[in-house]
Amino acid sequence: MPPADRRLDPRRTPRQVRAELTRERILAAAAHIFAEHGYAAGTTNRIAERARISIGSLYQYYPNKDAILAALLVRHIDRGTWTQADQLELSPGSLEATVRALVRNAIDNHDDDPQLLRIMIEEAPFSQELIATIDRHEKARVAQLRDLLARHPDVGVRDLDTAAGLITFTVETNAHRLMAGPRAVAIETFENELVDMVTRYLRGV
Repeated sequence: MPPADRRLDPRRTPRQVRAELTRERILAAAAHIFAEHGYAAGTTNRIAERARISIGSLYQYYPNKDAILAALLVRHIDRGTWTQADQLELSPGSLEATVRALVRNAIDNHDDDPQLLRIMIEEAPFSQELIATIDRHEKARVAQLRDLLARHPDVGVRDLDTAAGLITFTVETNAHRLMAGPRAVAIETFENELVDMVTRYLRGV
């Protein structure tokens, strides 16, 4: 992962409700502008106009549109928590259902506007906040999956830590590619094939 670019750090951290609402208006406006006009044409002037604030007010929060895009990706990642993991039934024969829940969750977390998702993946620079968010999310997701694998009676892999890391990376990366790119394969087909692959691996087949 490249080093953080300090030029992307937000200029203002909202501490009051009004400031947080303004920040959210900027991000929501940027998401629409980037999706509608593309990243190159998605200027800060257009974002400020869409958010109905002055360009000066926008710059109080973000120094440039790169910082706004990085903040959008941080928000996207933070929303991608696997909240249903603790509700899964961990019994013999349920491994495929557990894997399917993991894959389906990854697909759902990337079910945004494909144009915006593609821009975030291809264009977002690495701010300090983004790097910290990616690291935190990855560690939490891997630990969560490792705990599930350790308790599941059908798992037969040799190294749970390695397996959890490999599966997390494989599922997340492929879900990104599917949802952000041209749909060369149906979502249902992708889901079934990825579930079969991961399930066979976990069973040691």
